[in-house]
Amino acid sequence: MTRKYFGTDGIRGLTNTPPMTAEVAMKVGQAAGLKFLRGSHKHRVVIGKDTRLSGYMMESALTAGFTSVGMDVVQVGPMPTPAVAMLTRSMRADLGVMISASHNPYHDNGIKLFGPDGYKLSDADEREIEALLGTNIALAAPAAIGRARRIDDAQGRYIHFAKSTFPEDLRLDGLKVVLDCAHGAAYKVAPLALWELGADVIPIGVAPDGFNINDHIGSTHPAALQAKVVETGAAIGIALDGDADRLIVVDEKGKIIDGDQLMALITQRWQQDGRLRGGGLVATVMSNLGLERFLKGIGLELFRAQVGDRYVLEMMRARGLNVGGEQSGHIILSDYATTGDGLVAALQVLSVLAATGKPASEVLHLFDTLPQLLKNVRFAGGAPLEAASVKAAIAAGEARLNGTGRLLIRKSGTEPLIRVMAEGEDIGVVTEVVDEICAAVAAA
Repeated sequence: MTRKYFGTDGIRGLTNTPPMTAEVAMKVGQAAGLKFLRGSHKHRVVIGKDTRLSGYMMESALTAGFTSVGMDVVQVGPMPTPAVAMLTRSMRADLGVMISASHNPYHDNGIKLFGPDGYKLSDADEREIEALLGTNIALAAPAAIGRARRIDDAQGRYIHFAKSTFPEDLRLDGLKVVLDCAHGAAYKVAPLALWELGADVIPIGVAPDGFNINDHIGSTHPAALQAKVVETGAAIGIALDGDADRLIVVDEKGKIIDGDQLMALITQRWQQDGRLRGGGLVATVMSNLGLERFLKGIGLELFRAQVGDRYVLEMMRARGLNVGGEQSGHIILSDYATTGDGLVAALQVLSVLAATGKPASEVLHLFDTLPQLLKNVRFAGGAPLEAASVKAAIAAGEARLNGTGRLLIRKSGTEPLIRVMAEGEDIGVVTEVVDEICAAVAAA
C-alpha cells in the first residue's frame, strides 16, 4: 500500500494545505485514537508542540479528534520531541503526539506519533491509521467523550530527566556555553537544564514569535552560533533544531563539529567506561568513511542503516547497540531515550569537557574526514537508474574508488531527484566520479 499521508518522519507539509490542515489533523486524531483504544481503561494521549504559529490550530484539531473517540488529552505545550516521547511512557499514556516540522521553516508543520512505549510508530501502525482515515470512524457516546487538560509541570519533569543523564560527580561550573535553541521547542528547558548544572549559559534563539523558528538560526543555520562563540570567548557552542531532537556543536574557535564527530566521541567514551553495548555504533549510509576507519582503529564496528533516525533505531534494537545517529546530529542514546535527544546528547559532550578540562577543539576532533561530495540530479520521469549507460557509469565509478573510498546512489523519497554521493582520499577523483555519473543520469 502506497502511503498518502505518512513520510519518513510522520506527516509533514505546508500549513493549511493538505495534508497539513485542521480537518486532516482532526481525522488523524480520531484514527490514531481508535487504533490505540486497547482495553477498558480510560485512554490518554500526550500532545506537545514546537513554537510555530500553526501549532495552536493543529493542537486544537488533534484534541478535538482524540476526545471525540473517547481519549483524554494531556497538553504539555512547547516541548522537545524527546520530551513528549519520555512523558508518554512516564504518564502511562496510550499515545504521544508531537506537532512539529523539525528544522523546516515556520510555514510548515507536522505530526509525529509515538506508541505507549515511547517509540515512533512502525510502518504497519501508520498504514493502519491511513486506512482508517478513509472510513467513517465510530465516535464515542456523549458520556464517553474525552477530557482535555493542560499540565504546567511538564517542563520541570523533562529538565529533571535530562539532568539525570549527566554524571552525578560532575558539574559545569565555570564553563561558558552558547546555547542556540532555534526559537524552537527547547527555548525554556534547555537553558534551564544547563544553568542548573552550573554552566554560564549565553542563550540565543530563545524568543519565539510563531514565525522565527529555524529562521537563520539553530542547527541548520549555525553561523549565528559560530559568531557568538567567538565574540564571547565561550568554551563551546550548542545548536538545537526546532524540535530539539538533533544538535550541532561549535568549538571555541568557531569550527562546526558534525554528528559523526559527536558520535565518535560518545562511542569512544562509553567504550572506555564499559557502557557501550553491541561492539560498535549505528549510523547511516551518509556518515563519513573517516568515522568508520576511526571506529575500526579502536576495535569497534560501524553498522550502516538507511537514512532516517527511525531506521537507525530499528537497527540498534535489532543488534543490541545503545549508541546510534546521523551525520545531521540526530543522536540516539537508547540507555536514556527512545528517539534522538539534542539536549541529552549535548550533556554527554559537555561531560567530557568537564571531566578532561581540555578545550573543545582538542576533545571533539577525533578523526579527519574524507572528502565527500553530494550532487542531486532532477529527472522528468522513468527510471534513470535502470539505464545501461547509468549502470556502466556507476560501475566505472565504483572501480575507481575501490579501496580508497565509496559511492552511494539513491533516489529521493520526496522529490524527483537522484542523489549521487562519493567520498574518497582524492577530492579530484571524487569530483570526477560524481560528475560522470550525474551526466549519465541527466542524459538517460
